[in-house]
Amino acid sequence: MTKTIRVDIVSDVVCPWCVIGYSQLARASVETGLEIEVHWHPFELNPQMPPEGENLQEHLAAKYGTTPEDSRRARERLTEMGAALGFTFDYADDMRMVNTFRAHQLIDWAAERGRGHEANMALFAAFFTRRENLDDPHVLAEVASGIGLDRDAALAMLEAGSHAQMVREKEQFWTSRGISGVPAMIFDRQHLVTGAQGEENYARILRHLAEEQAA
Repeated sequence: MTKTIRVDIVSDVVCPWCVIGYSQLARASVETGLEIEVHWHPFELNPQMPPEGENLQEHLAAKYGTTPEDSRRARERLTEMGAALGFTFDYADDMRMVNTFRAHQLIDWAAERGRGHEANMALFAAFFTRRENLDDPHVLAEVASGIGLDRDAALAMLEAGSHAQMVREKEQFWTSRGISGVPAMIFDRQHLVTGAQGEENYARILRHLAEEQAA
């Protein structure tokens, strides 16, 4: 009998392709009947982002040279892809990119309580669906409450920064191993796959790994 396939996902919660890639992988898991065990790991797309954040369109223009028309087309494509996968992207012109270091601290804290995956998915929805500020400890505490964790304990942890050093060390672990973009998925601790690959490719990968296990 095929064992569960471990997938480590290096991701940022403001990365649209991270939620797309995971959703494609989850669909592939259902399609193939091969179970996956997902472990999320922190990566900051914008570690130098100021506390007030930046307008998303202006940020993309400055970082990648994205024109307003390019941005509109990209948003439409992501919205369509997300809808097909059961995820809602609700972009707006005043949407802001924010620093995610605190959000990763919440995920780390939630993971200790068996809720790391739930926290990650809830943060994707908070940012892309509800356009909430993931650098705000009170917003993050509400996210924690929404997945059944103690709101006040989450807020106290964030304000104390008790998970800051651990998250920083985890970020450095992955960047030191050459991870410079996300999503980056490591299957069975050895096969690195970058970018959102699509359901068919993920299904192919899962079947190949299952065959290797059975050999």
